[in-house]
Amino acid sequence: MIRLSTSEKYRIELPEGHKFPMQKYELIRQQLEYEGAIKPEQVFHPEFITDEVIELAHCPLYWARAKQNQLSDREIRRIGFPRSEVLVQRSLSSASGTVQCARNALEDGCGINLAGGTHHAFFDKGEGFCLLNDVAIAARWLLAQKLVKKVLVVDLDVHQGNGTASIFAADPAVFTFSMHCKDNYPYQKEVSDLDVEIPAFTDDVTYLDLLHQYLPRLYEEINPDIVFYVAGVDVLQTDRLGRLNLSLQGCRERDKWVISQAKIRRIPLVIVMGGGYSPLLNTVVKAHCNTFKLGLEIYGQEKFFRN
Repeated sequence: MIRLSTSEKYRIELPEGHKFPMQKYELIRQQLEYEGAIKPEQVFHPEFITDEVIELAHCPLYWARAKQNQLSDREIRRIGFPRSEVLVQRSLSSASGTVQCARNALEDGCGINLAGGTHHAFFDKGEGFCLLNDVAIAARWLLAQKLVKKVLVVDLDVHQGNGTASIFAADPAVFTFSMHCKDNYPYQKEVSDLDVEIPAFTDDVTYLDLLHQYLPRLYEEINPDIVFYVAGVDVLQTDRLGRLNLSLQGCRERDKWVISQAKIRRIPLVIVMGGGYSPLLNTVVKAHCNTFKLGLEIYGQEKFFRN
């Protein structure tokens, strides 16, 4: 049974007009249950990981200051959320969920976090709505436990996974692939193992052609023991922060390709949420639900056995 982590009970109170739709987390889980895609017993609230696990990917001093709400005003502005205890708890829950989903993926084939994808958090700083880098923490934990030897991060959020690229810049055990809008945040990019920069206003056909060109080769050449998929839906034409022109169907085809290409190769897959900022909340919820339903459908078709 594929299990899904949720951090929805830690809801950050945002000022009116803030672009981050916190409501989406609870609504996505509710919609998946309403459609019968999941059962309530598949959803879990993760147990918090320890400081030692977080510090596999983050500076101990940074984390100590962050969890005690001692980050400076400048650091908090860069993150983009108000300073609060719930920000720390939510970030910790999200990272804990991705660690647990990685463990689950090794057993079940796929683990899904109805949060996560906080790829703008660096070793010693946060930015872009990201305090902790959940994928980096989970990947480092798997490697430290010797559960895997090679990790592939497939980051298809519209924004480059700059924090992830920086953390793993000198780590040959983790290959970072980021396919993102060139003319968008962050304007000073880091260097992933492979960056595919897409011009603004790229449409479905061009985007999918590029993905088909690069992804199968990466799966074959890297031959990872696990894949982390950052499935941001801010690639949509409707997104306020995106600048690409993908349709809902194009976004769904993207997800289907990533997930099915991993499944046919028997690679354990962790799906994390990433960004999504369309003005209509229904659009954000539908796009994220499409991603998670495909993961459930494709990996749930038969019992998963690793090669």
